[in-house]
Amino acid sequence: MDRRFLGLDRRTFTPALVVLAIALVLIYGVPGLNAAIPWHHEIRAGDVLDLGDGGATGGVAVGGRHAGRRRGRVADGPGRRAGVVRARIDLRGTAFDGTAAQFLARVRRASGDAAAVVGAQGTVTTGAGLVGVAESGTGPSGDELDVAFKMSTGTAREVDAAPALLVRVRAAPGRFERYRDEVAALLRSITPGDR
Repeated sequence: MDRRFLGLDRRTFTPALVVLAIALVLIYGVPGLNAAIPWHHEIRAGDVLDLGDGGATGGVAVGGRHAGRRRGRVADGPGRRAGVVRARIDLRGTAFDGTAAQFLARVRRASGDAAAVVGAQGTVTTGAGLVGVAESGTGPSGDELDVAFKMSTGTAREVDAAPALLVRVRAAPGRFERYRDEVAALLRSITPGDR
């Protein structure tokens, strides 16, 4: 007995309808759900970000992605801007045994960064006394700055065992200088975690 309807095999109707239902959920359901969820914790200029283990940063106008939770706001004052920086700033923390320079070298090696011109490494000190290692570069895709911190100010042994924080700044070619003051303020605002 032939099981055809309009020239199609009836046994393929059920799998085809399942595939169609999945496609409709992916095309319309997931974006609809995403649009229905409100942004309660959007990061705005002046927010203080909790980086975990008591570490925090914030109080400056920054735009981009941040790995952290909003902890509060910093009151506006001299030197605070309400504008948005048009540079991408990523903050990523992780466990790492070793120095900040070793962490930065490992990150650069693992990510395969291929900036056309890489600057010499330098140090950055935050207002809380954290010392980080910074390396800048420039290439056809834009200007970049990577700064690695160890989130402790204790003895050398405590610093090496502390979590590491990587701050990555990416800007369009020739645009980094425009945001240098805001990035410097962000770096100075990073505080170590409470142990």
